[in-house]
Amino acid sequence: MKAADLIDRIPAIDTFKKYGRVTRVVGLLIESQGPECSINDVCKIHVRTKNGHEVIMAEVVGFKDEYVMLMPFTSIREISIGCLVEGTGSPLEVKVGPELIGKVLDSLGNPFDGSQLPRGLVSVPTENEPPNPLHRPPISEQLEVGVKAIDAMLTVGNGQRVGIFAGSGVGKSTLLGMIARNTRADLNVIALIGERGREVREFIERDLGEEGLKRSIVVAATGDQPALMRIKGAFTATAIAEYFRDRGMNVMLMMDSVTRVAMAQREIGLATGEPPAQKGYTPSVFSILPKLLERTGTSMKGSITAFYTVLVDGDDMNEPIADAVRGILDGHIVLDRSLANKGQYPAINILKSVSRLMNHISSEEHVKAAERIRELYYTYAKSEDLINIGAYKRGTSKEIDEAIYYEPLITKFLKQGFKEKVTLDESVNELIALANGGGK
Repeated sequence: MKAADLIDRIPAIDTFKKYGRVTRVVGLLIESQGPECSINDVCKIHVRTKNGHEVIMAEVVGFKDEYVMLMPFTSIREISIGCLVEGTGSPLEVKVGPELIGKVLDSLGNPFDGSQLPRGLVSVPTENEPPNPLHRPPISEQLEVGVKAIDAMLTVGNGQRVGIFAGSGVGKSTLLGMIARNTRADLNVIALIGERGREVREFIERDLGEEGLKRSIVVAATGDQPALMRIKGAFTATAIAEYFRDRGMNVMLMMDSVTRVAMAQREIGLATGEPPAQKGYTPSVFSILPKLLERTGTSMKGSITAFYTVLVDGDDMNEPIADAVRGILDGHIVLDRSLANKGQYPAINILKSVSRLMNHISSEEHVKAAERIRELYYTYAKSEDLINIGAYKRGTSKEIDEAIYYEPLITKFLKQGFKEKVTLDESVNELIALANGGGK
């Protein structure tokens, strides 16, 4: 920027700092009289501690009469009546750049290991508008994720947004780790939201591995952190992915889990006085989900292919968050507990899963082969109870006889070792061969 341009901007700079005072603290919420601010602005609360002076960051989440309602990013134990509240006049920003690749960050973009951020990073806002619908190129290119069941039966496009739906302990994190290691995307951005503290390191070392971490940026917000930090973890990870997308890269964003983002927003909504709606979720939950999920996808510069895990209570696929997310995304992958109990990993139920773009980005031969396998699998599943109790006699139905023959072959095809890497071409060729005879 030229010196003359900088001089012209000087009159527009606000040189006054705006302050307020804490008047009340109720639960997660801090009320203050002033400063002048807007929704989502970050404020600094100055508190006195045993060790001197400390600054606690908080965000404006609402207004009540003449009072400002704030939600802190950290603990509120040191805050007392009369603490000074300083307005920054801007929402949360994080520093981003290629130097972050291979690092694990918190929701505010700071390294988790306590080290200093590298130099040369650029500040970007965590909350952005989704791309203009008319500026989104159609998805036409397949993206290899390295998982046979997905590449062959639920092919994902470059820039597609997919949900992974499952109950607890069915293998969501393991599947994400396989995708992160095997994908052909230029960069992985992984958001671990609401995880147990021990699971963060386990995912990085066991599921992601050294190879995956070298081409990934991890943003972690553990379940013990305040609700606002969990929400900001999701927005920070999305902002980082947007930064690299806008530089022409094909980014893979993986968020585990969007359900815990919704739960965190529910906490904030209830604290600010919103009425509970479906299963206790407040209306703001269902307004924040499309704003977050629509930010990914294609743009004129690059793409963000996104996988969002959804934790379904009691394996109920129709609970409010699962239903809302499924309606927003471009496909869903369902992990089935009964398949996991039988030792089939990844436990993907291909009959309940769908990729809405597969027919548009795959060859006709590939699509027909997938439809053939799906039909055989459905025929077996429909008659499985009769087969297991011995009520079905071979020769009664040609279709069921054929399904009985194919069932072990299909199950073997869908299984894949945790560290096994299979290319997209290998998966498709194996699927076509199976559909055309399967070894007969």
